[in-house]
Amino acid sequence: MDKSMNSYESNAASSSSHNDGAVTLDRLKVMVIDDSKTIRRTAETLLKKEGCEVVTATDGFDALAKIADNQPNIIFVDIMMPRLDGYQTCALIKNNNSYRETPVIMLSSKDGLFDRAKGRVVGSDHYLTKPFSKDELLSAIRDYCPLTV
Repeated sequence: MDKSMNSYESNAASSSSHNDGAVTLDRLKVMVIDDSKTIRRTAETLLKKEGCEVVTATDGFDALAKIADNQPNIIFVDIMMPRLDGYQTCALIKNNNSYRETPVIMLSSKDGLFDRAKGRVVGSDHYLTKPFSKDELLSAIRDYCPLTV
């Protein structure tokens, strides 16, 4: 983790910036998996304003079909979804050698210890409670993604 943070910091120093001096996230590929159209749209709008390429999926099956084609740098996945829930989706991603290093951030409307622990067991890197703020979303990206610009 420290190594990626150092890499991030050195890249951040040489990167261009947006209005308030924040580091740009241009071309960073972010996947947002949520059955709520509102959450997908909100995250997509916030992230596109920061320069990210955003891929959305409505559930785990939809996401798994899109991951290979889009190669996201980070994945946000809702826990409670039909067909394939967030825990199952995260486990499948983390058990695939090609994507095991891709950070997976769990999203949930519940802020319980059990949900956080279960997320860790299946390999998630972090946990955000919905509704999340723009700062929380961007902070998770900066903490778990080395800058790719």
